[in-house]
Amino acid sequence: MTQNNIQQKLAVLIDADNAQPSVIEELLAEIAKFGTASVKRIYGDWTSQHLKGWKEVLLDYAIQPIQQFSYTTGKNATDSAMIIDAMDLLYTEKLDGFCIVSSDSDFTRLASRIREASLNVYGFGEKKTPKPFVSACDKFIYTEILRKDDTSLHTEKKSIKELKGETKLVSLLRSAVEAAADESGWAGLAGVGQNIVNQSPEFDPRNYGYKKLSELVKAIQLFEIDERSSSKSPGKAIYIRDKRKKEQ
Repeated sequence: MTQNNIQQKLAVLIDADNAQPSVIEELLAEIAKFGTASVKRIYGDWTSQHLKGWKEVLLDYAIQPIQQFSYTTGKNATDSAMIIDAMDLLYTEKLDGFCIVSSDSDFTRLASRIREASLNVYGFGEKKTPKPFVSACDKFIYTEILRKDDTSLHTEKKSIKELKGETKLVSLLRSAVEAAADESGWAGLAGVGQNIVNQSPEFDPRNYGYKKLSELVKAIQLFEIDERSSSKSPGKAIYIRDKRKKEQ
């Protein structure tokens, strides 16, 4: 995490109809990795009983509820209110990015518009979230991997065989390494990680049961790994190279 990430001022906008209150603690902890939640708002019809779970946690986490009545059955007025509010914040507040919490594809254009203004967009939603919304974000995190209160939702570590069978994952890792590599084929893991996110906003090693990218890379056993000391950092920098490069 860079100093710039720590300093980012973020607006957190939550679609109460398409997000679960059980994940709020872990969600805010995840958002803290990207910056400071300067604005925290949640949208829904608070006269409705189905938002009772959210009502019980709003005060604890200082989240401002925004009332939006459901005027017409089948029409999501909450989405419209949230989009209008986001645009107001975009033009009136000095923000560095937005965190949009929803599994609804209606926010695809909003995410794209915010990015057009050179602000970061971090999306959070369930694995059912439509691909267009996921792709419109700089980074998208599936909320299933954040839940600690339900072990049935946790992703078990995939075996070497299973990882190698994930053709999309293998292709993504190899292309990211190639893009970040020097003439000898070695690539810094940090550069590889950024390239992966640029290609696939929803990528997260936790989706495969691993906490860090380095752990996932070691587990898949398709890359050489070299840990190098640096005068600029007390720790060691990790470099990786496609094993096929060595065979050439």
